[in-house]
Amino acid sequence: MTQFLPPNLLALFAPRDPIPYLPPLEKLPHEKHHNQPYCGIAPYIREFEDPRDAPPPTRAETREERMERKRREKIERRQQEVETELKMWDPHNDPNAQGDAFKTLFVARVNYDTTESKLRREFEVYGPIKRIHMVYSKRSGKPRGYAFIEYEHERDMHSAYKHADGKKIDGRRVLVDVERGRTVKGWRPRRLGGGLGGTRRGGADVNIRHSGRDDTSRYDERPGPSPLPHRDRDRDRERERRERSRERDKERERRRSRSRDRRRRSRSRDKEERRRSRERSKDKERDRKRRSSRSRERARRERERKEELRGGGGGGDMAEPSEAGDAPPDDGPPGELGPDGPDGPEEKGRERERERRRSHRSERERRRERERERDREHKRGERGGERGRDEARGGAGGGGQDNGLEGLGGDGRDMYMEPEGGDGYLAPENGYLLEAAPE
Repeated sequence: MTQFLPPNLLALFAPRDPIPYLPPLEKLPHEKHHNQPYCGIAPYIREFEDPRDAPPPTRAETREERMERKRREKIERRQQEVETELKMWDPHNDPNAQGDAFKTLFVARVNYDTTESKLRREFEVYGPIKRIHMVYSKRSGKPRGYAFIEYEHERDMHSAYKHADGKKIDGRRVLVDVERGRTVKGWRPRRLGGGLGGTRRGGADVNIRHSGRDDTSRYDERPGPSPLPHRDRDRDRERERRERSRERDKERERRRSRSRDRRRRSRSRDKEERRRSRERSKDKERDRKRRSSRSRERARRERERKEELRGGGGGGDMAEPSEAGDAPPDDGPPGELGPDGPDGPEEKGRERERERRRSHRSERERRRERERERDREHKRGERGGERGRDEARGGAGGGGQDNGLEGLGGDGRDMYMEPEGGDGYLAPENGYLLEAAPE
């Protein structure tokens, strides 16, 4: 196929010229002959520097050590600044702290967009306000998020302290406390290492989110009398009331849980009892059907046996008595023919079979009628209640008295079925044939 390609395409598949051979410029490493053989470093030891003249080794600082050093230096600088500011800090001579300290309320966690008029509207519900001082940053002029509210009366400040803590203003819940700078001895603000609460202790596992005024552990460590003893008593009573309320709620929940468990167990027991009752009823019904089927089977086998005996005896044998107790007509001694000739015994046997079937049908009808009558009497006795049953028992004990079974014969023969064939008797409960007891 390539011979049909044009010359310009064939030139693409043409081999190139062979690479020309050039001799190497120098010998290969394994072909070189070294004039000086390899040797150890012993001849060069005298060239080394004397260890006594060498400078001591320098150790570089690791990253962790550098970060730890900077942290310690920062803490030391901050401690020095705090000590310097503590020497200069005097809340009693602060020009911004004016008015009566025991009528002044401290409000923190205020929304930065909340104005002084908004605070006045929210806190005037507890009493008339004398002055509101909102704290702003000296560098940026923006609000710091806390303020001081001075009331006309001390009782109004106590009311606001008790009810306004946690109040939501402009979407944020504020923290309300008394002014501690001028009322608590040895008190220091948060910026100087003091303050209440644990929102700045460390990570999320250490910090707390509840109100800082409830955390009095740091306040109790510092000496000095309480600024408001009655306020502390109120706070203790409120805390005890909340604890009792929580205990009551827990006890109520436990009682409800136990009640639910008891109801659940009771329902389970009732359900189990109903199931067992149904099973017992089914077992009783099954046993009754089994006894009934056995009784019917025995009666059927007895009838078949009697029919076989009748059929096998022939015309000369004495026929068995029927269920009704009627004896068939005598056909004479065995072997003697009737007046009708050879066909006479056969005709008499067929007549006897028809008579026996009619007697069986009439006996079954009488038996069904007696069963229906007993059912009606039993229902009538149940409607009569206990009194009827007592009368029935009394009637059964005394001779000649009414036993509660109306419509039966005076001699009581309708209560018990007539014997059938002499091998058993019919039970009064269901009319089935039962075997007679051995003598």
